[in-house]
Amino acid sequence: MKLYLASLGAGLLVGVIYSLLDLRSPAPPVVALIGLLGILAGEQIVPIAKRVVAGERLSLGWLQRECGEHVFGALPARAAAKDGGSQPGEGSPS
Repeated sequence: MKLYLASLGAGLLVGVIYSLLDLRSPAPPVVALIGLLGILAGEQIVPIAKRVVAGERLSLGWLQRECGEHVFGALPARAAAKDGGSQPGEGSPS
């Protein structure tokens, strides 16, 4: 129940911000996509801030491991391309 109330609160906050910016909901596709990118980036602020407050270093490897896949999704592996292996459903039919 707590999750639903938090989701409702976030939705109300975004609705107020949209109204102040004089945007209609649903927003135009570009505005909506930029907003989603902002949400994904904003979610990464908390783990980064926790790490900084704890006095731990931020490294590029940590950022890629902890934040990269969440923001960009699982990217295709380079090793699969080098091996010439095909994904299921790809390649020539037998």
